[in-house]
Amino acid sequence: MGKAQWQRRWRRWTGLTGQERRLLGEAACTLALARGAVLTLPFRTIAARLGTTPITSATHLASAQVVPAQQIGWAVRTVARYTPWDSNCLAQAIAAKTMLRLRRIPSTLYLGVAKKVTDPAQLEAHAWVTYGDQVLTGAPGHERFTIIATYGDPSSQRRTD
Repeated sequence: MGKAQWQRRWRRWTGLTGQERRLLGEAACTLALARGAVLTLPFRTIAARLGTTPITSATHLASAQVVPAQQIGWAVRTVARYTPWDSNCLAQAIAAKTMLRLRRIPSTLYLGVAKKVTDPAQLEAHAWVTYGDQVLTGAPGHERFTIIATYGDPSSQRRTD
């Protein structure tokens, strides 16, 4: 990375508010924990903490929660680009879901599968998190995945059977 790139990043960092910096720090820690969980724990253990299935959170949003939810999505996506480990879609989704839950903001984590574009004989998986009808993490290309599981918050249930 060149000097000019470091200078741009430094200017961006110094232009952030204290709240934005704290949110990025929280996202980094949560992403690290999520990635560690994905690598070391069986998925059934992780799934038990994600929420209730087959529930999606309500599409009606409390206006006071929209901005914090969007900020969490921004923080997780931003930090994921710079982590020295692979912050894949599942780690990002788990981190965002965790951060939203800590703030009592209802969200839904989706797991989906699709045939690989390069080799239709193989499947690929994807995870994304929504708040209402807004995709907070994992948005690029999520539409092409068939949803196989949803994990919503029991307090704002909507069955998807």
